[in-house]
Amino acid sequence: MAKKQVALVVGASRGIGRQVAVDLAKNGFAVVVAAKSTSDASTCSPFPPNPNSSQSTINTVAREINSAGGEALAVQVDTRDYSTIESLISRTVEKYGRLDVVVYNSGAIWWSSVENTSMKRFKLMQGVNIEGLYGVVQAALPVLYKNGGDGKGKGKIVVISPPVYSRFLRGKTGYAVGKWGMSALTMGLAMDFERQGRTEMGITSLWPAAAIDSAATQGPQTDRAELRRPTIFSDTILAILKADVKDVNGRCLLDEDFLRETGVMDFDQYTLVPGSKPRRIMPAELPSLRVREQDDEGRRMDSTALPKKSKL
Repeated sequence: MAKKQVALVVGASRGIGRQVAVDLAKNGFAVVVAAKSTSDASTCSPFPPNPNSSQSTINTVAREINSAGGEALAVQVDTRDYSTIESLISRTVEKYGRLDVVVYNSGAIWWSSVENTSMKRFKLMQGVNIEGLYGVVQAALPVLYKNGGDGKGKGKIVVISPPVYSRFLRGKTGYAVGKWGMSALTMGLAMDFERQGRTEMGITSLWPAAAIDSAATQGPQTDRAELRRPTIFSDTILAILKADVKDVNGRCLLDEDFLRETGVMDFDQYTLVPGSKPRRIMPAELPSLRVREQDDEGRRMDSTALPKKSKL
């Protein structure tokens, strides 16, 4: 069994995911680097490759970590195929004997109006975003629940998805549907943990307050002066992992705002273009989704208690 804590980063081949994997390794985690794209890392030249290019794969990221003295394992996964997700979790346990942290960074993006978002693109986004996340969580929970020795589990899940507010729908409804589904899973699973007394299990959603230099922001429509370095995201994830479960479970956080909660005030260190002031793309205040009846479960139904013939 690995002496180090083990972190699984899904969607770690490039951009933000690659940075998260590298920085988790620098902070003592053994990292499973997972995504769909692979390559022969031994033939990559120059090395390491541009982290936002197609030359950056799970294999080059794992090589980068291992060459720096860290510990990493590259495992290919297609988050639209649950059997490969199950294989990913099995490989993780086979190699390290445990799993402590899951970061779900896989994502498919298409920003346009409903009429210009085809059914094919819509299904791709849902398959990678919400369905992929759901599959990874389903496969990982039994392993996380074995931590701690009391059967209630110990570990944290970090989901790359946004807070819920109406402006986020504008011009990208098809994309927002899946991303909000990911945030709904965060809030709902957190409630499950609380109801089940799993006080050392936590799930948190995280989203950038200002745009970040990543594989998704390389197009001509992006002003480089409005970007931050991906280290702001990895620093925030590390802060989430260090925080008490009760302070992060079920929350949909913004990177800058949570770092401020932890005492960080210097954000110039994250600016991609020195001297620039990246524009904040997220609201300064977000609506509360709680209602007066929040704690009233009413007559809650559990479908697992229904007769077998009624189950799907």
